[in-house]
Amino acid sequence: MFTETIELRGHILDNQTLPRVLDQIVSLGADYRIDTIEIGHTRKDTSRARVTVTAKDDATLQSVIELIARSGATALDRLDAALEPAPRDGVLPDDFYATTNLPTEILSGGHWLRVENAEMDCAIVLDGTKKRARSLRMHRVKKGDRVVVGHAGIRVEAPGRPEGAERDAFGFMGSAVSSEKPKHRVIREIARAIRAAKKRGEKILFVGGPAIVHTGAGPHLEKIIRGGFIDILFAGNALAAHDIESALFGTSLGVSLQSGNPVEHGHEHHLRTINRIRAAGSIAAAVKKGIIPSGIMRACVEKKIPYVLSGSIRDDGPLPDVIVDMPQAQDAMRALLPGVTIALMVGTTLLSIATGNMLPAATKTICVDINPAVVTKLADRGTFQAIGLVTDAELFLRTLAKELGR
Repeated sequence: MFTETIELRGHILDNQTLPRVLDQIVSLGADYRIDTIEIGHTRKDTSRARVTVTAKDDATLQSVIELIARSGATALDRLDAALEPAPRDGVLPDDFYATTNLPTEILSGGHWLRVENAEMDCAIVLDGTKKRARSLRMHRVKKGDRVVVGHAGIRVEAPGRPEGAERDAFGFMGSAVSSEKPKHRVIREIARAIRAAKKRGEKILFVGGPAIVHTGAGPHLEKIIRGGFIDILFAGNALAAHDIESALFGTSLGVSLQSGNPVEHGHEHHLRTINRIRAAGSIAAAVKKGIIPSGIMRACVEKKIPYVLSGSIRDDGPLPDVIVDMPQAQDAMRALLPGVTIALMVGTTLLSIATGNMLPAATKTICVDINPAVVTKLADRGTFQAIGLVTDAELFLRTLAKELGR
């Protein structure tokens, strides 16, 4: 039999980390023995457990260690993290360690180093002085970079429990995704958390899809932006195009936002909109020239809110501001994330997942969608901190704008 002793620290009972790890061990065909467990007495006290994992072969044991490390389990062998050079630009060693979005440390020269900019699905690179470890996307790694491989010498910090006002604002949303939550109370608490974050000088990220415009919620989002409650906007070609279409023609996808009926030649409106902005050179130039009279994008330009519009294969045009190179779009988004503590994701599945992949676990992530599967997908793909509200984008943004305006 092959064995390994691991340790778990933190709020491992409150956050169900210990039961989750034990279940993962058994699900992969291994077994465990809890050697010691120390349970905290108060809300602030952390707990600690040492567990011996036993497997029939080394391959199974390594699979278990790899899986439970993502929940914060740390092997007690005290071996330095193993390193291998990247064979060429954009290519990692075969056994590279794939990061989580949890705070992570590596053991180097007998000392633990905190990995900078925690992000999931990255590699860990140690610099030449052995004093700096950072997570890097695969395409950013250069030939010869020393990349952490295997799972020895890696420590992942289990999620902490919210304290004080933060717990009040988000604790009630921590249950399974449901359409039966008291929406107005939830939104009121979100507004309170946003105001508190802004007072602390923290940033609020908004990730939005075109349903915001289609449902008539654009003016509510514009009001929130003009109120100073949004610091960064991530969207695609569609939200920007239909927002500007609504400002120019009063339609979204050719449907009147007043009557709800299709208008004659309305199917051309978004194309004519994109064409006008392309002729102006950019959204900002169109605002300066008075082409865009109102809307979300005009508010961003006038309030100097940075935005990233990322492209997709479905895009018409696209608008000149849209970044069509995906690694470039990812890097542009990533560059704006420092300081973000709350991310609101409304009416967009793929962009929510993409953004969630870049966020550290400490970022409070709220996913709002009429489809309950969206937040489930977000959590399943690693953004386990995401909490969901199943409702219409218009109702959510209308109520949020009202609560923020109080």
